[in-house]
Amino acid sequence: MTRRRICVVTGTRADYGLLYRLMKEIEGDPDLQLQVVATGMHLSPEFGLTYRDIETDGFTIHERVEMLLSSDTPVGIAKSIGLGVIGFADAFERLRPEIIVLLGDRFEMLAAAQAALVGRIPVAHIAGGDTTEGAFDEAIRHSITKMSHCHFVTNEAALHRVRQLGENPDAVHLVGSPGIDQIRRLTLLSRHELERDLGLAFRKRNLLVTFHPATLDEVSASEQMQALFDALDRLGPEVGIILTKPNADTGGRRLSDMIDVYVSERDQAKAFTSLGQLRYLSLIPQVDAVVGNSSSGLYEAPSFKKPTVNIGDRQKGRLQASSVINCAPVADDILQAVRAAFGLDCSTAVNPYGDGNASSRIAAILKGLPEPRRLIKKHFFDLNG
Repeated sequence: MTRRRICVVTGTRADYGLLYRLMKEIEGDPDLQLQVVATGMHLSPEFGLTYRDIETDGFTIHERVEMLLSSDTPVGIAKSIGLGVIGFADAFERLRPEIIVLLGDRFEMLAAAQAALVGRIPVAHIAGGDTTEGAFDEAIRHSITKMSHCHFVTNEAALHRVRQLGENPDAVHLVGSPGIDQIRRLTLLSRHELERDLGLAFRKRNLLVTFHPATLDEVSASEQMQALFDALDRLGPEVGIILTKPNADTGGRRLSDMIDVYVSERDQAKAFTSLGQLRYLSLIPQVDAVVGNSSSGLYEAPSFKKPTVNIGDRQKGRLQASSVINCAPVADDILQAVRAAFGLDCSTAVNPYGDGNASSRIAAILKGLPEPRRLIKKHFFDLNG
């Protein structure tokens, strides 16, 4: 019997962390054949050449799609999408996958979905149906949904939205977030191991900070980042600040430069281009709060019973646990939210994104799908029809 070829596309350290357990499930199934395509930030020295983490974990990278330009302006990002479509078209022609797996809402995944659409290759999309009103990721996510044929959503509200978009209800599966799967299975590093590996010394209180550009906001990302820095400074030098640098989004390089200057002038702050999944997840239980506007503060942090200070509108509309404190991207508001987080009891917080078994569910559904080519022609399912 020929094994079903499942092609997983990964473009960032973040989506790889969410996809890792699913990739292991596919790789370990005798009826499935895993194909891995690395693209985007994975292939960039500026972002840590994180494709090497994929290989260190024992996976074979079957294709590499170079698409990032040195420019992170809107024009540069648009051109990167175009390069990605060209690269994915060639890669998919060589690999001839039967199903392509895409996660989330980044522009790299949009390029892959476009190439798959015209190549008549079915797409399985993970984490569709969420809303994030502060970034153009919202439109990308819904666009990928309409170009996909099988949907793995993380929560009930997302399931309803995907059905509202006219997708076949039988093709929309509530599985939870695959990121929780890895949290349940990883042996985390200890406080001492983190200090040794990262070259830092934890302080009395510590924050894990990740801030990305909110691409639809009228206030610039650099202004918002400066407000965050002002708030952090007002906490005093006894609070340790561990920063992870932003993704390759519009305006991201300016934020990275600001972070470099910030940490160079403060002994309590340390920055990392890429922590890797194990070190990042190991840090969460060791800090007093996760701060910024990354989805990890909503997806992963609640599983550790840790508070999240969610800044601005980048994640606005996304389902949230009781451990999340929202605030405006204004120094006074951020400072107040962080101080509230220091006193917040998160012991009863429940992660709304599933039970940690999403990857096995996804793999089983991919395995049980009918002949993939039968999925190509889609009908619009009108909820009122």
